[in-house]
Amino acid sequence: MFENPQTVLIAGASGGLAQAIGAEIVRRHPQITLMTLSRITVDMIPGHTGERHHLSVSLEEAESIDIIENFMAEHSVPPDWVINCCGILHDDFHGPEKSLSQCDDHWLIQSMQINVLSHLHLARALDGFLQRRLPVLWVSLSAKVGSIGDNQLGGWYSYRISKAALNMLVKNLSIEWARKLEDSCVVAIHPGTTDTSLSKPFQSNLHPDKLYAPELSAKRIVDVLSQLSTAETGQLLFWDGSQLPW
Repeated sequence: MFENPQTVLIAGASGGLAQAIGAEIVRRHPQITLMTLSRITVDMIPGHTGERHHLSVSLEEAESIDIIENFMAEHSVPPDWVINCCGILHDDFHGPEKSLSQCDDHWLIQSMQINVLSHLHLARALDGFLQRRLPVLWVSLSAKVGSIGDNQLGGWYSYRISKAALNMLVKNLSIEWARKLEDSCVVAIHPGTTDTSLSKPFQSNLHPDKLYAPELSAKRIVDVLSQLSTAETGQLLFWDGSQLPW
């Protein structure tokens, strides 16, 4: 049902994995209409022959809802696929907390803004443009560490809390859009640890075969998305398409 998208919207499009996903989609569908959202302008993808529309916007800000609505109004066809890659694990001053004593309110709030509100704001902005008879696939890049059922190690408070909240957002959104639309699939997906700036500080602790090139992660993700149906809506998925516990 979702295997041949005509229009794809990628949010957080300047990130390493987001760029690889865009390139993989263009490789398979060179004439696709591609809509990209990010704080900074992103380069054109080689081989892309379809329409391209970019919006520079900070999705964690509430003002982004109106900005995206205006952007969508200019380009009247709603996307078939929405892939939200927005997320943060660390910055120059903060990293994953190993204990309560390392927790900081401001960092937790920032993590929630980027890992959760950026997805909520985009969903709110797109909601009014969805048409009941047009299928839509929504994908939020999440993380296995956001699974409450899978958590056996603890730590990483802000990241785990915010990703668990994102997973609940995905579940809620899947229920609302299932009522509103005839055919929708709303999922969260764990891409595995990918060789991007997000994972860079933690790669030394990984076995080499557990660190994936962005191109490989993108191929796996697009493979999964191309095979999804309405039956999978509301799930947290592993990069191979298997279901993870909430």
